Amino acid sequence: MMKIAIGNDHAGTEYKFAIIDLLEELGHKVVNFGTDTDQSVDYPDYIHPVANAVENQEVDFGIILCGSGNGASITANKHQGVRAALCWNKELVELARMHNNANILGLPARFISKYQALEFVETFLNTVFEGGRHERRIEKIPVQK
Repeated sequence: MMKIAIGNDHAGTEYKFAIIDLLEELGHKVVNFGTDTDQSVDYPDYIHPVANAVENQEVDFGIILCGSGNGASITANKHQGVRAALCWNKELVELARMHNNANILGLPARFISKYQALEFVETFLNTVFEGGRHERRIEKIPVQK
């Protein structure tokens, strides 16, 4: 069982509920930081809590959704130790985990189907980081001061 944080703006609400159902069905604990309505909201208000939870290792992974996925992913990646990957096909999801050790999955709710969103979540959780040469690259991501 994993603990997974999820956050979304108004564009991702419908998908979020489907993802929560899937995750709970699979036996995972979900922390919902997203809005539960389709009324317009500002995505950073719902994405920063997910990124904080990942950054502070309070959860195993995060899942974030907004219309394009860009705003949510950009916001999450402002946090040290967060590697949010915006994914719109299964191969990108696999590579994000295998090569980038992504710890947050960013989904573009207006550009993928609900079926794809669920498939991508399962792929994300079931794909293992390869390590090796990729580990060296991951270590170079944080800003060196």
